[in-house]
Parts: sequence; C-alpha cells; structure tokens
Amino acid sequence: MTVIVQSSPKPPVSRFRGIQRDIYHALENSEQLHHYNTLHELLFELLLRENLIKAANQMHNSQAEFAPFTHSKFNPEIWTKTKYGYVLKPYIMPSDAILDVFYNSKEYAFECSTAIVLLFYKAVLDSIAVSRFNTLFQGLLVWDWNYDQDLGIDTRIGRDFIPGDVVYFYNPDFDHPIWTGENAVYLGNNQYFGHGVGLETEQGMIEALNTLRKPGATRDAYLISQHSRLNYKYLSQFARRILS
Repeated sequence: MTVIVQSSPKPPVSRFRGIQRDIYHALENSEQLHHYNTLHELLFELLLRENLIKAANQMHNSQAEFAPFTHSKFNPEIWTKTKYGYVLKPYIMPSDAILDVFYNSKEYAFECSTAIVLLFYKAVLDSIAVSRFNTLFQGLLVWDWNYDQDLGIDTRIGRDFIPGDVVYFYNPDFDHPIWTGENAVYLGNNQYFGHGVGLETEQGMIEALNTLRKPGATRDAYLISQHSRLNYKYLSQFARRILS
C-alpha cells in the first residue's frame, strides 16, 4: 500500500534521515493504507515514533529494575503507592514525574507493561508542548495497563509492524505469572526492547522467555499477531510547532 497526504504532495523518502527514514519506508511498504489529512499529521507520527524508540533505548540503558508489584518501587517523593498502582502526588507536574523515571531511574522498579506505558508518556512528552502535556495528563495513575485515555492506545490484529509499534511475546508455559509474556517496542530491523529481557531480536526474545518456563514445558514462546499504537492524529494537535 502507500502513504496518502490529503492536502499536500507526499514527501519523498530522500527527505528523511535515520530512524524517521526507516519509519517512513515501513509505512510506504505497509500492507495497510496510511491516510493523513495534512503533512503535519504524517510528520508528527514520524516524530512520535522516533521519540518512542529513543525512549526505549534510554530505558534499556537506565538503572530501572524489573519487579512485580509487590517488590516494585517508584520515587516516593513523586508517587504514592496504592493497591491500584502509583498515583502522582498532587503538587508534582506530570512532565516532571515522567522525566524522573528516566533521570532518576535507580529509584524505580516495575514490570514490562508498566514500562510500555511510561515509554508512551515519555515519547509524547518529547513530542508535544510541555504545558499541553501537563494539562492532558493530570492525576496520573501508573501500573500495568493503567493509562490516560488521551494517549488513545489502539491495538490491532496483524503483524504489519511499523518501528515504534508495541508488540507482545506470549509465553504459554510460563513458570511465574509475571513471565506470561513480554511487551516490547519494535525498534525496526528485527530489534525489540522489552523491560526485563532487554534489547533482542525476535528469536532472542523467544529464547529468553523459553528460559522462564515451568519444568517440563514443551511449547515455545512466540510473537503474537498484534500491535498497539498511539493516536497520532489526535495528539498531533498538541505538537510543539507546526511541522511541514
């Protein structure tokens, strides 16, 4: 299929460099039609996907640990632990709280789905005006798949992955429930990041999860035909500037 921009000519691949070029090439060669009302919407999606990939690499290189909820931790100066997750203290700006996860990472320990939500927030923060971020995401509650509806996470069936998509490796014969599977960001070029496993190829993710199966397990872990994406068009209205 292809990329269609309603209000202006579609940009050539040669316009882009690095990660954005890889993302645009993947969109152009996707099995789906990718339609944008404006060039701004397309460029914002490229930016947000790039920032999600950058955030994944930041988390990979951070000191944040992997832990189930009972052994988890968030910086107590910023977050309050409840039975539902970690709630932002009322006097802390959401933008400061998300940045703290990455800049003060030794104070954090969480599992892979929480990691994905934090990565989504970090990518959005790096892509939109800070004032808009703080307005949209007041009163954050973070744990597992708790997230603010303004992220607009959309999960679809299929393996037509674009760099910056979130995918899931299922581990049917898990030993401990926390290793039922691994949520991971697709970085492109057969590279994935999942908090707890790290940076791996598809086969590397499967092999890592296979070491976490119950004794006598016979079924391999596998990458399921599903991917999750942010609502790029909706979020594009809050960009720091008009992209063209």
